[in-house]
Amino acid sequence: MDALIQQATEFIRQNQVWAGPIIGLLTFGESMFLIGILIPATALLLVTGGLVASGALPLLPILLWGYAGALLGDALSFWLGRWLGPRVLRCKPLRTHRRTVARARLLFFRYGFFAVLLGRFLGPIRSTIPTVAGVMGMPELKFQAANFISALFWVPGLLTPGYMAIHAAESLNIFKLF
Repeated sequence: MDALIQQATEFIRQNQVWAGPIIGLLTFGESMFLIGILIPATALLLVTGGLVASGALPLLPILLWGYAGALLGDALSFWLGRWLGPRVLRCKPLRTHRRTVARARLLFFRYGFFAVLLGRFLGPIRSTIPTVAGVMGMPELKFQAANFISALFWVPGLLTPGYMAIHAAESLNIFKLF
């Protein structure tokens, strides 16, 4: 997994034109039902924050692509839940993740809008909550409001640690030691 992250980071660094679309695909995949469990997007977004801080990547396109991917991934997951209904939560790949699905359903049942809002920040259930919201019949406008608000904080929240680490290292002149 580390080798994959390192290769992706190097590709983004060398192909800055593709950085925005790659970030969009990463946030889309991280937010997408089932796929989000398999993609190491969080680590790559942390590294991307560092690349933004170092000046290797522009901030605004990275944020916009990240927002677009996150919004579309959750929206598609929601619509998938609406379309397929409860049977989607019993599909074969989720049989090994029954506890995650149960947590997502319980969280949504108890907190509804706030579950969608906060679910994006809870790694294991991030990609499941939108589908559960669709299955359980949450009104789409209410879902999309939570989707939009959570994406506004989630994308910068993933970029910030890498960004801050590079700025701290530069201010302490750590790079001059090597």
